[in-house]
Amino acid sequence: MKIDRRELLVRTASSVAAVAGAAWGLPATARSAGPAIEPDVHIELHAEPGHVTIRRGVPTRVWRYRGRLLRGDASVLETMPGSYLGPLIRVRRGQRVRIELLNGLPEPTIIHWHGLHVPDDMDGHPRFAIAPGARYVYEFTVRNRAGSYWFHPHPHGRTGAQVAAGLAGLFIVGDDEEAALGLPAGVQDIPLVIQDRQFDSDNQFVYPGRDSAGPGMPGGEMMGGGMMGGGMMGGGMMGGGMMGGGMMGRGSGRGMMGRGGMGSMMAAMMGVLGDHILVNGGAQVVREVARRPHRLRLLNGANTRTLKLAWSDGSPLTVIGSDGGLLARPVQRDYVMLAPAERVDLWADFGRRQAGSEVALRSLAFEGGMDMSGMMGGGMMGGQVGLADGAAFEVQRFRMDSGSARPGELPAALAQIAPADSGAAINAARPKVFEPTMGMMVWGINGQSFDMLGASEQETVKLGTQEVWEFRNEGRGSMMGMLMPHAMHVHGLQFRVLSRAVSRRFADVYRTVGAGFVDEGWKDTVLVMPGERVRVLLRFEDYPGLFLYHCHMLEHEDSGLMRNYLVKA
Repeated sequence: MKIDRRELLVRTASSVAAVAGAAWGLPATARSAGPAIEPDVHIELHAEPGHVTIRRGVPTRVWRYRGRLLRGDASVLETMPGSYLGPLIRVRRGQRVRIELLNGLPEPTIIHWHGLHVPDDMDGHPRFAIAPGARYVYEFTVRNRAGSYWFHPHPHGRTGAQVAAGLAGLFIVGDDEEAALGLPAGVQDIPLVIQDRQFDSDNQFVYPGRDSAGPGMPGGEMMGGGMMGGGMMGGGMMGGGMMGGGMMGRGSGRGMMGRGGMGSMMAAMMGVLGDHILVNGGAQVVREVARRPHRLRLLNGANTRTLKLAWSDGSPLTVIGSDGGLLARPVQRDYVMLAPAERVDLWADFGRRQAGSEVALRSLAFEGGMDMSGMMGGGMMGGQVGLADGAAFEVQRFRMDSGSARPGELPAALAQIAPADSGAAINAARPKVFEPTMGMMVWGINGQSFDMLGASEQETVKLGTQEVWEFRNEGRGSMMGMLMPHAMHVHGLQFRVLSRAVSRRFADVYRTVGAGFVDEGWKDTVLVMPGERVRVLLRFEDYPGLFLYHCHMLEHEDSGLMRNYLVKA
C-alpha cells in the first residue's frame, strides 16, 4: 500500500497520541490525512521547562517554546532575548507551513494557532493533545490577511496553567496589500505582549494549585482529576460530570475541592489576576525610540485581565488594525478596550514629539471588571491581593531619542474590507443565542459545559453559509446571577461585529468602557461586558470539522465555558 510522507507523519503522530493518550486518559483520536506539501517554512517547536531572569535574584522557572528553523528565510524565526515568550514567527500569506511540536513537558499539551483559518486537525483542539515525549505535525497554507496573530497551548483543563507558566508566541502574517502601504517596519515595528503575573518571595510564578516543583506540575492541577479525569469531559455538567466526580473529584480527591483547594475553585469561577505587569515576557522598562512613526502591535496575553489602554498625555490612539488585520481606514479612540486574546495595531508618530520627552501607554481605571480582592477573606492567592481588574497602571513608557525628527503621514485608506452584510446570513431574522451560564460553581454555555466530541443541533452549521450569533451576558441561568466580562473567541475563522446593546441596569458601568471598542474590522475575539448583547456575523468556509468557541478568560474556559461547533459539508 502506497503511503505519502504527510500520511506517514499523520499516522505516526496519531499512533503516538493514541498510545500516550491511553496512559493519560486522553481520547485516542486521529488526524485526517491529506496530500503532502513541500513547505516554504519548516519549524520545530519544543515545549519545555526553562529559567528566565525577570526580577533581581533567583531566576523564575517557566515553560517556554524553543524554536528551530529547518527551512525558510532567517527572518521567519525571531527569539525574544531575556523573555519566556516566543519565538516570534513571521510568514507571508500563501506560504505553506510545516511546524512540528515536540512535547518536552511533564504533561499533555497541544498548540492552538489563534486567529488562523486552518483545518480542524491543525487548529489545536484539545482532542489532539499529545503526551510527554510525543510529536505533533502541523501542515497548512497561510490563508489569513496580513495581521498580528498568536499561538498558545490548548489542552482542556490546563490551558490557563500552561499559558501562565509562559507558553505563548506571536505569529505575524504579511501580504502584498500591506507591503504596498509602506508602514513602519524593522525596529519601528514593535510587538507588545501585555500580561500580569504574581510572584512569590522566591521569584516564582504563583498560580492556584501549582505544585512547588515547578509551574503547573502534575499533582498541582487547578482542575485536577475532577474536571479532566471523568468529570467535565465525561458527561457534561449534570451527567456525572459536575456532581459525579467533576467538582469534588471522582475518588481521587483531586477535583476543584481536592488538591487544588478553595483557591483553585475561586480561580475557576473568577479567573486569575497578577499584581505585576509584564511586557514581552519581562519586567517593564523604559523603551527608547527614534523620533519617527512606529507600529505598535498590542496583544492582551493575560489569562483574565481586561485592559483600557490610553496615552498618558491624553492624546488619541490611532488604530490601524485589529484581530484579523488592517482596518479599512484608521480610526481614533481616546482609549481602547482590550480583552484577553484581543489585538490592536497602533500608529504612533513619535516624530512629532520633542527629543528626550516621554509618553506612557497606560491602562485606565474602569468599572465592570472582576474584583476578587474581597473574596475568601482577603484574596484567592493564599491571602495575597492581586491588582484588581479595572485598576489603573502603567504598561509601557517610551522615551524619544536625541536623533533628528522624521514625522510621517499615515495613508487615509489601508485595506479593502467589504461592509458586513447580515442579510447574507441564513438566520438573519433569528440569531442563534449563546450565553455563559454557571450552576454549582461550574461554567457552561446555554447550560451545557464542555463535551470533548459533542456539538448540539444549534452548534451545527453548514459549510459555505453565514450565520448571525448573539453572545449574551445577562446572567440568566447563572448561580447568584453571576455577571462579569467574558471574551468570546471562535476558532477557525474571523467574524464581523454587527451590533452591541446593553441593558439599562448596566448603563452607568458601560459608560466607562463603551467608547473603547474597535469593531470596524475582522475579529476572532470579542469582549462582552456585563448586561451586554453582541451580535456577530460568521462565515463558514473551506474546512468542515469540529471547532471550538469559548471564553478566553482562560480559567473560565478550563472549567467548562467552552463548547464545540460542527461545520458539516
